[in-house]
Amino acid sequence: MSLLEGINSPADVKGLDLAELQMLCKEIRDYMIECCATNPGHLGSSLGAVELIVGFHKVFDSPADKIVFDVGHQAYAHKIITGRREKFRKNHKKNGISGFPKMSESEYDAFGTGHSSTSISAALGLATAAKLKGGKEKVVALIGDGALTGGLAFEGLNNAGSSKTDILVILNDNNFSIDQNIGALHEHLLKLTTDPTYNRIKKDIWDKIGDGKFRQRVQNFVRSAKSSIVKKSGGDLFEALGFRYFGPIDGNDISQVTRTLEKLKDIKGPRILHAITTKGKGYSPAEEDQTTWHAPGMFDPVTGKRLAPSGHKESRYQDVFGEVLLELARMDDRIVGITPAMATGCGMNILAKEMPERFFDVGIEEEHAVTFSAGLAAGGLKPFCNIYSSFAQRAYDQIIHDVALQKLGVVLCFDRGGLVGEDGATHHGSFDMAAFRSIPNTLIAVPRNETELKNLMYSASLRKEGPYIIRYPRGYGEGVDWRNREFKEIPAGKGERLVEGEEVAIIAAGPSANRACEAAEIYREKHGKCPSVYDMRFLKPLDSEMLGEIFSSHGTVITVEDGCLKGGLFGAICEEAAGYGKKIKVRGIGIPDRFISQGTQNELRAECGMDTAGILRVLENEMQGTTDGQD
Repeated sequence: MSLLEGINSPADVKGLDLAELQMLCKEIRDYMIECCATNPGHLGSSLGAVELIVGFHKVFDSPADKIVFDVGHQAYAHKIITGRREKFRKNHKKNGISGFPKMSESEYDAFGTGHSSTSISAALGLATAAKLKGGKEKVVALIGDGALTGGLAFEGLNNAGSSKTDILVILNDNNFSIDQNIGALHEHLLKLTTDPTYNRIKKDIWDKIGDGKFRQRVQNFVRSAKSSIVKKSGGDLFEALGFRYFGPIDGNDISQVTRTLEKLKDIKGPRILHAITTKGKGYSPAEEDQTTWHAPGMFDPVTGKRLAPSGHKESRYQDVFGEVLLELARMDDRIVGITPAMATGCGMNILAKEMPERFFDVGIEEEHAVTFSAGLAAGGLKPFCNIYSSFAQRAYDQIIHDVALQKLGVVLCFDRGGLVGEDGATHHGSFDMAAFRSIPNTLIAVPRNETELKNLMYSASLRKEGPYIIRYPRGYGEGVDWRNREFKEIPAGKGERLVEGEEVAIIAAGPSANRACEAAEIYREKHGKCPSVYDMRFLKPLDSEMLGEIFSSHGTVITVEDGCLKGGLFGAICEEAAGYGKKIKVRGIGIPDRFISQGTQNELRAECGMDTAGILRVLENEMQGTTDGQD
């Protein structure tokens, strides 16, 4: 029986000696690799954070003591240790456990995460609540160096440092290795700054000195002397923000991790432990190609060979975006690309490779990405800013205040619009159409295939004012031959009739139009007649001329969208129908008013009735005159 098979809760970790802890870390890594090989997930970050998580559960008393993960990409070892070892085999699966920490899933998940840079603010809230309630629990935030680039992380650090609240932040720095030439110095400083006697004497001295000017002068002298030593490791920044800085340590050395955490556990006030780790630790393919192995898909665990998905000849939307952006940039030297740390995921790495001077990865900073793009536009350039739909929510104010209000020509491309699949509720692009269509001066386009995306990007490049929003789904397109098509400008607010029918009109946005056409054809084969199908193409401005034609010749309208029903296409068509002067029945198909958990895109579309079969069911009811359902 392996050690891991006997770990059913953090209590089982506490009795392990050093050799057993080392063996447990190896077994956890092997188990992660085994599970993720056939059930893909975020592997690289979790492999690198194993010792930090095992060390936390060895030293602290979870769930009373709390660990808050940032994003959650690092949390797999935590899930495996906290009673979810077997359930981890269905990680990301429909009806399985979430790929991210989730409060409703386990008492050990102190705070739900999925988006970046939230851990410090959340941990400070938990620590402050414990203090006000007289509790003695400890609170730890585990944040990666990538997430630390987010503005929210610095807001949390600034507030926590001035609050004097007991909070430990572990900075999981996997960007570079410890410099062995100064490793001994780091170890010496670590022993000194974490030594209980040193910290007790320091506290006694500060208490006796009091809060006067003399204490301030002594503190300034100590900080100045200390900063000359720790500056190389970045400690100055955290000390300036009010944190006591410790480290760096080797975050993949379980002995050093547990010793350090034991010493830091009872030190009071805001403190930060700088841990250097290796992303992909323990699995050579993941160590050698950290970008790919962040989320590698399926692979052979023995050889590390990645297994390409079968049955896909279509292009991914992100690849269409990347290739078209480069082509447009060759045509127009004003065009530049901006992304908040998603260059490969959104396809902008294609531009970065050929035109690095016109590519800007600003880190995990969606708000900055938008306002930076606004500045570029104000300076005469044509920025294409690509943000995942669910992350664009963070930049809502900047899109309103810095782009739309000033009518600046920023092209905002929202990748991962709609149901994204296995990443679940935190990552579904459910709300973008409803959120942004109320903003003046804003255009929102929803392409139904790869060629439409190509032509809308071209059309956006010609438009002088903005924001021009293009939203499209995650994954593969419809398989159309988009590469061999010439660019074609699509007039703003111009929809298209795809199927001429009778009685009922289906109005769709984006690739949902293709499933609507499939449902209409099935209905035609069964009944000898079919509904009309329209591709709205633009959520804003709406094609008022086409809507007038629809309302005059159809008594019932069905809207279909890969977005939330409330306020999206359904809401827009209801508003138009209400002012038409003739009673029009409108039924909506889309994401219902609840958060949708994880599963494949096809499974989740079926759950929401957005697949071909679901559209056909509603169509059968409406064409046959029944009235059940949503009006």
